[in-house]
Amino acid sequence: MNGNIRIGNLFGIPFFINPSWFFVLGLVTWSYGSNLTQFPELTGLMPWFLGLVAALLLFSSVLAHELGHSFVAISQGIPVKSITLFIFGGLATLEKESETPLQAFLVAIAGPLVSVLLFGLFSFMAATTPLSLPLKAIVSLVAYINLVLALFNMIPGLPLDGGNVLKAIVWKVTGNPNKGIIFAGRVGQVIGWLAIALGFLSILGVSQVGSIWTLFIGAFLLRNAGFAAQSATVQDKLSQYTAQDAVIPDSPIVNSNLSLREFVNNYVIGKEKWKKFLIVDENQKLLGEIATSDLKQVPTSQWNDIYLRELIKSVDNANVILASTSLLDVAKEFEANNPRELVVVAESGEVFGLLEKASIINLMAKEEAENNKSDLKPDRKTEELLQN
Repeated sequence: MNGNIRIGNLFGIPFFINPSWFFVLGLVTWSYGSNLTQFPELTGLMPWFLGLVAALLLFSSVLAHELGHSFVAISQGIPVKSITLFIFGGLATLEKESETPLQAFLVAIAGPLVSVLLFGLFSFMAATTPLSLPLKAIVSLVAYINLVLALFNMIPGLPLDGGNVLKAIVWKVTGNPNKGIIFAGRVGQVIGWLAIALGFLSILGVSQVGSIWTLFIGAFLLRNAGFAAQSATVQDKLSQYTAQDAVIPDSPIVNSNLSLREFVNNYVIGKEKWKKFLIVDENQKLLGEIATSDLKQVPTSQWNDIYLRELIKSVDNANVILASTSLLDVAKEFEANNPRELVVVAESGEVFGLLEKASIINLMAKEEAENNKSDLKPDRKTEELLQN
């Protein structure tokens, strides 16, 4: 899983740590441990030990933030694939998107709300609990970091929580979740470029705002926001088409009343493209399928007397899809179950033909070429969406 190390499960959710996390753990431990050396009562390794405790508390806060997202998602019936801690914080990976804008909003806002609650809790502890100065400094730091975590994540651009809140709002206004992702992704890209600029200017000494970390965070935002916006653009395009639009021209459909001899002469000899054919009745309704290899079980001397309907094999219902199904749902079917091909039928049972992954890619490439008046070429983002 991208080099991530699985630690175990948290409330049934797989928990991973990215190797980059150890770098930040060491950096925070060293940085805060150095600050704690100012307290004379802390001697030997105690400042560094407390620095480690502070670092672990900070990452525990990030983990609690991600659990906030996860618990709300689970309450909506959305499985959580994993929670991962990495150099820039944490990530809860969900099995699917929320079904409504309100549900998406609640999942997005849950993490920052947890961070605000932790800020309040640790601030209360620092103010009312009789702690030593070093411990009070640690508790105050954790409170401050939780506030920063909540505020930073509410920046309105993907992949931050504020971007997901913005996505939910645009989804509610437009009625289209993809438009929400596209808009929030574009905002995230703008914020990413601004962060990169600030980080770069601070390195040159031109700006007092920002640091090299600002540059790194900007690059992270830019990359992920761009990917989200591009993927949503492809999905929005796919949602405008149906399975019928992507049916392969001249799909291998033959009538069950043909004799094997007629079938071989008209559809097999000299035509190597298809090894399997869909068999339909006189009303073009699907009866089953036959492979050219099935002909071997019948002696050629009997081909004039045996008809295709006698050799029909049933088609797996999982590979049959209605013509009215959106092409986005078809793409998700290919991504989830990886069928070699799908049989496209009308609700009445009439067969339109076969549909493959390449059919979707070619349709999108054709649409792209027509829009741009350019040479026909594969749509790379569509291909990435369909690949497993």
